[in-house]
Amino acid sequence: MRASGTFQVADFTPVPAHNPQIQTAVPVGVATMDKTYEGEVVGRSATVFTSAFNESSGVGSYVAMESFDGALNGRAGSFNFAHSKTTLGESPQDEFFVIVPGSGTSQLTGISGTGGIKVDADGTHRIWFDYELDQ
Repeated sequence: MRASGTFQVADFTPVPAHNPQIQTAVPVGVATMDKTYEGEVVGRSATVFTSAFNESSGVGSYVAMESFDGALNGRAGSFNFAHSKTTLGESPQDEFFVIVPGSGTSQLTGISGTGGIKVDADGTHRIWFDYELDQ
């Protein structure tokens, strides 16, 4: 099954990262995010976001773990999903997106699958889940 929708970042809060003893050319940042979703994906998520990104060149990588509470195609529950991407200026590479096995609750118990995130030229954030339910 597929569920797709749009989302908005309701809050992006940088948090102190531990001070590594290894210095690199691009420092690591950590933040928490809250998002709201509309469409076949409706609800909210809380995210832990880690990145190493050079804003001037547009080169870097991020890794995120999200806890989602809402509904996919009208089935309500919660689950975790993880995603990451590397960007080399304009071109994304090495994208990863997975629903965390065993994390689903209520009508989303047994959820598994993948998905993706895309940001349109106008700034619209899109998300989709390609998922299965084993119930």
